Amino acid sequence: MIQSCSDCALRAVRLFCDLPPQALEDLDRIKYSSLYSKGSVLFVEGQMPSGVFILCTGRAKLTTRLADGRSRILRVAEPGELLGLSATISGKPYEATAEILDLCQVNFINGEGFLSFLLDHGQACLNVARHLSFDLRAVYHRARALMAPLTASEKLSRLLLDWAEERGESTDRGIKLKAALTQEEIAQFIGTSRETVTRLLGELKRKEVIDKKGSNMVIRNRTALEERAGCDAYHRDR
Repeated sequence: MIQSCSDCALRAVRLFCDLPPQALEDLDRIKYSSLYSKGSVLFVEGQMPSGVFILCTGRAKLTTRLADGRSRILRVAEPGELLGLSATISGKPYEATAEILDLCQVNFINGEGFLSFLLDHGQACLNVARHLSFDLRAVYHRARALMAPLTASEKLSRLLLDWAEERGESTDRGIKLKAALTQEEIAQFIGTSRETVTRLLGELKRKEVIDKKGSNMVIRNRTALEERAGCDAYHRDR
């Protein structure tokens, strides 16, 4: 457990957590830290907000329910992100369901305490505005992807390139990363079947575009992956 935000070695590289010392002390006083196991649900779409959740370690997926009853993954949240932020600020219901993907430490701050904290600390308020702007940009990016007449191959290639940008590590073999989702979840995310995802990943491996063992992946030929994604359109959407 990370007991104190002031002592967290990663706070300087996280959008919300890089705050002045006094703000971090006040944040420590109003937060409640807990560990959540895989599959735990932080909040449910349509539920009135109780507060915000700061993802300290691990990942969470945000999903929405479609009209036909199926779930669709909106995005995967990474450490340092605030979940339930816009709902807490607006007082409107949570827009999505947040489910833990692996063992996580989460700091919870109730809505009243969080809004008072923002009033007292201008830097925190600015960081929240930045956080919301990044969320909005991600929504625009996702909307463009949904409106574009993309094939399943193009959607999958763009998803892998996004992961490479967000969490990839350059190595002698290529860009090393850990897949954020299972094949079933990838299928939900890009709107296709699991069988199609399995086939496309197998094709990428045979053509030596990627190397994959379990959730570990290496993008060996980024240029080829960009060509499959529609390189010019992909960079324009970014």
